[in-house]
Amino acid sequence: MFFFGFSSGLPFLLVAGTLAYWLKENGIVLKEITVIASAGMTYALKFLWAPLLDQTQVPGFRRLGLRRGWLLLAQVAVVAGLLVMAMFTPSQLMPFVVATVFVAFAGATQDIAVDAYRIEIAPPAAQGALVATYSLGYRIALIVTGALALAMADHMPWATVYLCMAALMLLPIGANLMSREPESYRESPATWREAMRIGVIDPFVDFFRRYGAQTALLTLLFILLFKVPEQALVGGIMSPFYLSMGFAKTQIGAITKLYGTWVGIAGVFAGGMAIARWGVRLPLLLSIVVCASCNLLYVWLTRHHGDLGALTLVISAENFSLGFLGTAAVAFLSSLVNRQHTATQYALLSSMVNLPGKVLGVFAGRIVEATNYSTYFIIATIAVLPATLLFLYLWPRFRSADAGAAKAAQAG
Repeated sequence: MFFFGFSSGLPFLLVAGTLAYWLKENGIVLKEITVIASAGMTYALKFLWAPLLDQTQVPGFRRLGLRRGWLLLAQVAVVAGLLVMAMFTPSQLMPFVVATVFVAFAGATQDIAVDAYRIEIAPPAAQGALVATYSLGYRIALIVTGALALAMADHMPWATVYLCMAALMLLPIGANLMSREPESYRESPATWREAMRIGVIDPFVDFFRRYGAQTALLTLLFILLFKVPEQALVGGIMSPFYLSMGFAKTQIGAITKLYGTWVGIAGVFAGGMAIARWGVRLPLLLSIVVCASCNLLYVWLTRHHGDLGALTLVISAENFSLGFLGTAAVAFLSSLVNRQHTATQYALLSSMVNLPGKVLGVFAGRIVEATNYSTYFIIATIAVLPATLLFLYLWPRFRSADAGAAKAAQAG
């Protein structure tokens, strides 16, 4: 799970934040950078093809089994896409963008396969340990593709950096080949219509059947909204912002990626302890509000050009709150899932979490160019209000989530 976490984390920044530095250094304007770096939106749409990974084995990979076969195909696709990106570079923009979207699609497919593998390889009591191990690998991948990649880019061409990142994918590929396939039983549909019912219709109908139409719809609306303040800053908007504030790439990488990642890990553990103590509702509500409020620190940072102390303070607050929120969000989403439809339902819910913020990120460059960075950060902060009010309204209906999340945290 450590190497599978590394595999999932490696392509994420390479098609988003880290990619934005490469684009900016090649003279791509801000509004185009944020659009191209929004290739990561495929992560928010992965639920569309998640049922395929539940129902169909990959031709030529059947010997590995359903989960490992899809995972290996996705891993090889990430390697191929990174090699193509290094070959064309932004100087040949159209094929470069196509390769970027391909890597993002392959990375999202990896996530589906790894989540399904994790859920099926061990009983619920072991999931806490598996998630923690996966998260460690994922965050180390963010350090490598963030801090290390930026430092490397100060001394070698970006194309070489991406070639090195592609080579690192050989480690999780090796781990996949040495792992075992989960033992699970699946109903084999006799017809195409039956396959659609089992793989696509039942997971969606089940959610509304369990919660009722009104609560289910409001819950889905809350899921769409509660991470908008965080996701609005995930795309390509932050890399140009740091550069415009007078920070060097090595400084940005060391503070935002290397140091910030470890602060985020501390937030993850703090979130786990809070959930074990108070359940999921209160930690989730507090982390939503605090995480959004941290966006205002970037408004303060605009008045401290090149001040590493100010940048460190901002990153410390933001990454700790993000780690805390991430743990609470996973616990909350997990409490909503029916284990009979785990892969498809979890893919849907986790995709919905990221979608609106990534849509906002597509227009981030235009908003900044029409106003300024401070205005954009204020908009990203105010976006927390609808989710907060909706959560308070749904508060009594989420009582069962507390007990389930606390039990899972204690078992982990």
